Order: sequence, then C-alpha cells, then structure tokens
Amino acid sequence: MTAFLSVSSSLTGRTWRGPDAALDRAAEALAQDSRLPLPVSRVLAARGIPAHEAPGFLDPKLRDLLPDPLTLRDMDRAAHRIVAAVQARQRIAIFADYDVDGGASAALLIDWLRRQGLEATLYIPDRIDEGYGPNIPAMQGLAAAHDLIICVDCGTLSHEALAAAAPRDVIVLDHHQGGETLPDVLAVVNPNRQDEDGSLGHLCAAGVVFLTLVQCNRLLRAAGLPQPDLVGLLDLVALATVADVAPLVGVNRAFVRQGLTIMARRERPGLVALSDVARLDSAPSAFHLGFLLGPRINAGGRVGRADLGAQCLSCTDPRLAEKYAAELDDLNRERRAIEATVREAALAQVDARGGDPLIAWAAGIGWHPGVVGIVAARMKEATGLPSVVIGVERGIGKGSARSVPGVDLGRAIQRLAQEGLLLKGGGHAMAAGLTVEEASIPAAMERLSELLAREMADRSGADELRISGLLDPAGATVELMQMLERAGPYGQAAPAPRFAFADQVIDSASTIGDSHLRLRFRSPGSPALEAVAWGAMIGPLGPALLGAKGRRFHLAGKLELSLWGGRERVRLRLDDAAAVP
Repeated sequence: MTAFLSVSSSLTGRTWRGPDAALDRAAEALAQDSRLPLPVSRVLAARGIPAHEAPGFLDPKLRDLLPDPLTLRDMDRAAHRIVAAVQARQRIAIFADYDVDGGASAALLIDWLRRQGLEATLYIPDRIDEGYGPNIPAMQGLAAAHDLIICVDCGTLSHEALAAAAPRDVIVLDHHQGGETLPDVLAVVNPNRQDEDGSLGHLCAAGVVFLTLVQCNRLLRAAGLPQPDLVGLLDLVALATVADVAPLVGVNRAFVRQGLTIMARRERPGLVALSDVARLDSAPSAFHLGFLLGPRINAGGRVGRADLGAQCLSCTDPRLAEKYAAELDDLNRERRAIEATVREAALAQVDARGGDPLIAWAAGIGWHPGVVGIVAARMKEATGLPSVVIGVERGIGKGSARSVPGVDLGRAIQRLAQEGLLLKGGGHAMAAGLTVEEASIPAAMERLSELLAREMADRSGADELRISGLLDPAGATVELMQMLERAGPYGQAAPAPRFAFADQVIDSASTIGDSHLRLRFRSPGSPALEAVAWGAMIGPLGPALLGAKGRRFHLAGKLELSLWGGRERVRLRLDDAAAVP
C-alpha cells in the first residue's frame, strides 16, 4: 500500500496512510447524495453511515438511542431499593472510586438525591492508604451509620469487603469486568458482568448510574411523585464518558453530544470553576473534557485529597467551587512535576530493556502511585504498546495499565490475578489496575505478554498515522468545523478526522511553556493557519520544527475551534510532520 504523500517515515517515525479507494468512492457518493462537504462525508463513510441515515447521525437524539434500563440485570431491584430509601428518608452512603468516572458518578447520585431533599454521605478511599475499591474497615464504618450503601465505579470484585457491610443493603453500580461469581449484595448492576450479553459494555460507570436514575424516575412517575430532571445531569455523564475513555458509540455519543450542550450553559458551579481555572477559551468539546478538565479532577485522587474532585463536581456554592477548583489546579501542577520525573525513569527502563516487546512496562521503588496511571498512558503513546507502570513500596507494587485499541488488557490482568501472579487486579479493556509482590513483577509481565500475544499479532498499522484526506489552509473554515462537530463527538472508537496539509511553508514556530509548540504555516496564495502541538517538545516533533522557519513540510493533524478576541477561529492540533524532499 502506497504511503500517503509518500511519507514512509515522518518526524515521529510513522508511515502515513490515507483512505483506501473503496472508502474514497463511498465518501464521494455520500457527498453527492447528501450534499454534505466531502470532509464530513469522509467521517460518515468511515462510520458506515449511508446518506439516508446522515441527518439522524448528525443530530443524535437521546430518546432514540437510550436503552431500556431494565435490560441490565438487577436494575429493577436496585431502582426499587433506591426509591424506597428516598421515600423512607433513609440514610444513604455513596462509596466511589477516586477517578473522574467515580467522582462524576457520585456527583450524579448526590445531585439527584439532593433535589429530593436528601443529603448522602460521600466516601472516597485514599489511593495510598486504602487503595482501589471497597475495604473492610470503610464498609463496616458506613454500615454502622447508614441504611443503604451504593458503590459506584467499583465493587464488582469486592466480595469480602462488601460482606463486611452486612446486614445493610449494598448496591453496586459499576462497569468493570466481573468475575465468575458476584458479591453477595442486594444488586450488582454492571453491563460487564459475565452473565450480561455485552451490548452495553461500552458504558462507563456514570452511564450505568444515569440509566439507574432513569429507572428510578420511572418508578417515581408511576407512584405519582415528582421526578428530578435528568437532562441537566448529562454534563456529568459526558465528562465521565470521555475521561474514562469509553467508546463514543451508540448512546455514549448522545450522552457526550448533549452533555456538552448542557455544559456550555455554565450552570454547574464546579464545572464552571474548573473551566475557568483551566482557561477554557471556547465552547467545551470532548478534547477539553479529556485533556483540560479530566486531569484536574483526577489530581485530587492522585496526589491530594481523594474526594476533592467529587466535592467540586457536586458543589452548589460558586465560591466554594472556585476554592475547590483552585486546589485541584494546584494539585494538577504538582502531579505534572511528579509525573515528569517518573515518566523519564520509566521510559529509560523500556529503552534499556530493548528487544521487540509486545508490552511496555516499568517499575520503580518510591514511584508515586497517584501518577503511575497517567505515566502508563504516556508510555502507551510513546511506544504504541499496552503499557504497565508499577510503583513499589515495602516490597509491594501497585500499578496501572493502559491498552491500545483491539487489545483487552482488563481481561488479561484479571487472568493474572486468577493465576496467582498478582495479589489482585482488574479493570476494563482499555485500563486496569493491579497489586503485585515485587519479586513477582518480572514473571507477571512475561505472562501478561504471553496472554496478549495473539491480540497484538492481530493488530496492524501500529506505526501508521491514518489520514482522512487532504485540506488546504483556505478550506479550514469555521463553517467546515461546525459541520465536522455535528459528525462528532470524537474520541475512543470514534477518531476525529485527521487532515494532511501538503507542502506547507513554516512562517513561525515557538514554544508554549516547556513542552508545547505553536507554529503558523501557509501554502502559496492561502492565508496562514495556526497550529499547536501539545507535548511536542518532549519527543522529536517539536525540536525538528522549532527552527524550521521558511522550510517546507507536510503537516497532519485535527482541526479545532478556539476563541480569540471574541471571535471563533480554526487552528490545527498538530500530530505529525514530514519534511518535503
């Protein structure tokens, strides 16, 4: 297959691949039939959307895509118990994970209950002292003071800890891979239970919580009681869906599209404060959720107070929300400094190990457990391989793993735990966590490589950059971007279109902070277009372009809208470049 623009080795060492002939023909036919711009038609054709379905795809309606909550096992039992607790004014505790999905899931429940006059107790475990998921002391303490405990984004594998809450009722609302048996609790609502059909396996925990609240509202309506508005909660569902890297397909796409619309109204004090402290300069997009807001919410659970993100998201006082957001922003800066140190050491280990690995892994004594997940994500980006990073303390390693599309890492980690190579482990396809004895780390990683070998062998194009088509700077208009955004949102399993700009002259290039690059480029007769390349100075891309004024390059990246001087403008989020021979 011929390399696109003859780029067989770009500045980042990748081969560029354009759309195949069949996709090109389908896109051109769709453009002709639908009268949509060709770049938009390319997105739809890549998704397999025919012309007659294009209007519905461009304007997804939640009412058309929302599944019946009762298709999930234990849903009816869980919803009835929650509604009964509300009607009896019982004491409710919410036990949540410390990441964005857990915090957003907790905030969903807190908001819904608060609108009915109930204040729930929030409990989020400390990452270092308690680790992931329910633990026996915490469950015993909550059971002593509450009538109902709801675990969100955790609990599916926590048999012993949840048993400690007896005789109190416990409900689990989760999405992580389930084991052969489930905890002995009132209800486990989880689309990734082994006895589910997997049709809703793409939901994050917040999506599961939202479906549960839909069913709770049905029960309230049937009883002739008022129901809290659920549409206003979609900003939290959108945030969690993107930040947890859930596939943007089916109802997830509607969650995010409509959630972004709700977020743009700036009605939730916590998200308003976080957007302002992150200097969000335009209407929120999926990119902003994943790369500006998500990391700040996560910072509390990584290096600070575990419940800070959830408290910010559920806060109703704007001044208090600003205080929380400022704390999270400070913690995020601290997290970045710690992360940079661990990342450098981890990548050095991977380089030193060499060979032709199927996974990338690194372990270090004293590495902060709060940053191993994000370092694993950076390692995955750098290597294109499933990646595991483990921090060791007193002979015990606690690690996080991040996968690549097409490789189910959560299932493999769970298998390692079942085989006894890990003390515990679990997660979902794209992300997982593990605890392992220090002495067992090499054997566990070798076995993980064996388990992933077939899935890795079936992957192709790991060192390729997929290009949707050519574009000229003059064609990168606000009107085109608005149409492309209607074909979104973009993210996991729904990649944004990546355009190549051929034979461009670099007008200027400069750094933003320590690690980012800003440049302007143009083709003859066209206006200049601005580009930003986040993190480019860490790899080969930034240094190669920084002193390239006046030189010619093929450039590739994704378009985005930014706000400058009160006006929207288009810029390129640069992914790669190649010198023109």
